[in-house]
Amino acid sequence: VIQRRVNGSVDFYRNWAEYKDGFGYADHEYWIGNDMLHRLTSMNPQELRVDMERFNGEKAYAVYSYFSVGDEASKYQLQVTGYSGNAGDSLDYNNNMMFTTLDQDNDRNRLNCAAYMRSAWWFNDCSRTNPNGQYTDSEKTGSICITWKLWKDSYISLKSIQLMIRPRA
Repeated sequence: VIQRRVNGSVDFYRNWAEYKDGFGYADHEYWIGNDMLHRLTSMNPQELRVDMERFNGEKAYAVYSYFSVGDEASKYQLQVTGYSGNAGDSLDYNNNMMFTTLDQDNDRNRLNCAAYMRSAWWFNDCSRTNPNGQYTDSEKTGSICITWKLWKDSYISLKSIQLMIRPRA
């Protein structure tokens, strides 16, 4: 598990250093850390699975057959391809993007997408997904929430989301 959101007990609106090192609790709300993501994805080819659930209990998933994160010098550039699943390919828009936090603006928008979306992510001209967004205690609509836009073609907040990697078969 490289990221998990389940109840909002951990604030994900954090700076570059915190995302570099990781934070939270591995069995609960968690970000593994961008340095660790780079180490894990540079040793062996990895695939990514994203599981998500809405507040009404509906579940969906996205699998990417190739997932890697560059080193800090590359601003942790994301490489993600090979989508399958039923949630929609919300990460295609983020492929080849650098990581952006409130204090490191590496996206393509004239604003800092991390500050605008109260999050941190591989933002392009902002994003079609916001797994590190603001947790809500009920279903709401808004890009600052935890969202996966192409699932319902809307920025509907999610009850939970989890990102997992494993070596490619």
